[in-house]
Amino acid sequence: MCGIVGVLAHAPANQTIYDALLLLQHRGQQAAGIATDNDSVFAMHKANGLVTDVFRTRNMRSLRGNAGIGHCSCAAYGPSCDEEAQPFYVNAPFGITLAHNGWLSNGDGLRAELSVAGRRHMNTASDAEVLLNVLAHELHAASQGAPFSADALFAAVGALQARVQGSYAAVAQVAGLGLLAFRDPLGVRPLCLGTRAAAGGDEYMVASESVALEGMGFRFLRDVAPGEAVFIDTAGVLTARRLAADGRAAGVVSGAGHPAASPSAFEFVSLARPDSVIDGASVYAARLKLGELLAGQILSELDVEAIDVVMPVDDISRPAAIQLALKLGIDYREGFIQNRYPGRSFELPAGAARRAVSQRLNAIAAEFKGKRLLLVEDAIVDGASSREVVQLARNAGASYVALASTAPPVLQPDVYGVDWPARRKPASMGGTREEMRRTVTADALVFQTLPALKAAIASASPALQQLETSCFDAA
Repeated sequence: MCGIVGVLAHAPANQTIYDALLLLQHRGQQAAGIATDNDSVFAMHKANGLVTDVFRTRNMRSLRGNAGIGHCSCAAYGPSCDEEAQPFYVNAPFGITLAHNGWLSNGDGLRAELSVAGRRHMNTASDAEVLLNVLAHELHAASQGAPFSADALFAAVGALQARVQGSYAAVAQVAGLGLLAFRDPLGVRPLCLGTRAAAGGDEYMVASESVALEGMGFRFLRDVAPGEAVFIDTAGVLTARRLAADGRAAGVVSGAGHPAASPSAFEFVSLARPDSVIDGASVYAARLKLGELLAGQILSELDVEAIDVVMPVDDISRPAAIQLALKLGIDYREGFIQNRYPGRSFELPAGAARRAVSQRLNAIAAEFKGKRLLLVEDAIVDGASSREVVQLARNAGASYVALASTAPPVLQPDVYGVDWPARRKPASMGGTREEMRRTVTADALVFQTLPALKAAIASASPALQQLETSCFDAA
């Protein structure tokens, strides 16, 4: 999970990109980077750390130009050194910078192909560098030595879609020519487009979430459609095409009539900010419905008369917990105070769960002492961190701790929807419900059902009927 943003403006873009990355900081706290284009000259700064740590005044002054892209990355597949932070750059053809949010399931194979057949050297293990080199290779082939054209660029993205497997949303710049954005054919990773009026004409932004557009004064136009590429040239002319898998253009895309996307259900469960709208569905509305439907599941499995308090584990689960408490008629309390940016616990190396939870949460003892609690989690991906949360509640004085998840059990890794290191086995995989309960040491454990998860998200947008849920579905 990462956050990406691209801006084409009539004034220096560096501050706009920086501020947009702050609004997307929840999507990744491991590294950040910005690349700008100033009359075909790229400037770039990137490093490990939060946005506020990576950029200083001297860095911002060097990022000249009215167009640029930015990125903040998570730790699960994030950089191990500053060089692996995004964006990345290649000088041919034309000069391209790129940043992406996603995971390529055939990334290793593509890296080998590009090295042998394309004679392209890659210096990091990052999928973004692979994606950039595939784009550059295909643009070189589509251009055939001719001057740059949008048609050649769209052909290159279509060829990329035919070669690349996995989920991705990307922003890129072609030096002195314009801003490119594209999304995987399934529309798993989110990407949206906005505009704002300026003295020199319309300015454009593409970003992972609508909250970045709104926070920077851009009017939300629409989501980038699955398999669509959008190119905005330096004159502000926007061209958009949805591309077939074989690279042939499927026609100009309008703002209506897009085929349905299949976004990751995890965006609505936990990844996106609640004030964002993804593919027409309000994240906040979906989380309220998740809480409402989870209440029904709890009624069928637990004695709610014996529960004193409903409590969210963190900010993400708050909307669901509030709605759940209302439906059950149980007091709602907030006993955990959250430090917002220590790093998501499931993104951290194995063995760090205790440190992660202690950095992330602190308990208000008075809200726990002698009480029977129903804790609400957005999802249980890492059993170790959930166990530490339960133990934190017990240590604060809780006499009974039930744990409820707004998402179903995680059954298998899912590189399309949510990232976690392959070396770390999700707690829900391969165990019975009782084994999972013992793993997290809760007195009771309740999960949302998969049909309820789908129904909750669909309720936020009736048109959104397809979701990427393979990590929850053994079939």
